[in-house]
Amino acid sequence: MASGEEVVNKQIIFKDYITGFPKESDMFVSTGTRRLKVPEGSNVILVKNLYLSCDPYMRGRMKKTEGSYVESFKPGSPIRGFGVAKVLDSGHPDFKNGDLVWGITGWGEYSGLITEPEKLIKIQHTDLRLSYYTGTLASGAVGQLVGQSAKLSGCYVVGSAGSKAKAVPLLYCFARCFPEGIDIYFENVGGKMLDAVLLNMKVHGRIPACGMISQ
Repeated sequence: MASGEEVVNKQIIFKDYITGFPKESDMFVSTGTRRLKVPEGSNVILVKNLYLSCDPYMRGRMKKTEGSYVESFKPGSPIRGFGVAKVLDSGHPDFKNGDLVWGITGWGEYSGLITEPEKLIKIQHTDLRLSYYTGTLASGAVGQLVGQSAKLSGCYVVGSAGSKAKAVPLLYCFARCFPEGIDIYFENVGGKMLDAVLLNMKVHGRIPACGMISQ
């Protein structure tokens, strides 16, 4: 694809702030064009998105909040999140055409001009699947990192994955996996999971609270 070429670009646009659970109608697909060239003399880069990550914390960004660790999405603008992308044009000395990067990008086939490319991480190990950089190898994969850290510390670790059938057998599963009770529960979801855990905690057990994404 030649530098300077004008291409069709589809983007996912955030419509307006939400209350409650997000709906498909809270966003829409916009089709426009994008010139594959950065302004002469600029320090910005332009990328083509290869993979985009949809993460639980993004629900919070759909609400209008003040003082959060991450700012709310801007109505009328593309949704933003972690992605893996390929540099198509660069005015930044640390990035060249063809480089693979991961970090925050806009939801679209082509990102808008990235004005702070130094916040992106250049992918060095291209022998791994690029999709791993949106999950297993990315900073947003909280449960994966907690589980690995606990195993390295010598803990007996049980992970719970989301499914429609999960809520029903929780108490049975906990009683079977932890016959003497739970020592440590890393809280990141709340809701029915927390309700079931509390009934199975050991006396003096510990619950580090990271978040309650179900609420």
